[in-house]
Amino acid sequence: MKKILLITMMLVCGMTAAMAQKQAEIKFDTLTHNFGTFSGKTTPKVSCVFTFQNVGETPLVINQAIASCGCTVPEYTKEPIQPGQKGEIKVTYDSTGKWPGHFKKSITVRTNGVVEMTRLYIEGDMTE
Repeated sequence: MKKILLITMMLVCGMTAAMAQKQAEIKFDTLTHNFGTFSGKTTPKVSCVFTFQNVGETPLVINQAIASCGCTVPEYTKEPIQPGQKGEIKVTYDSTGKWPGHFKKSITVRTNGVVEMTRLYIEGDMTE
């Protein structure tokens, strides 16, 4: 009986210690970028970079980054981001063939972190 109690206590302590380890966690400097007003003729493609940091205690992996439409292309760090390290997601908006005016697009980022899904936004006003 004492052995069973001892084994049970050891399992509970081991599981508690394993669960106490903080998972990977992504923290962005900003979630929105505004390009302002730009000309679709002189500058058909505009880009920005979203910088993030792994504030967790295990490596952070970006599983995917998907834009809300084909005119927006995200490029992201493929290697695991170690705890305390930074990474970036570059987003390019191509206004070729688009109507002038205001636009707002989203990029859905999926990770192995505590928060599995984060949305980033780009917006701006394109003139002819």
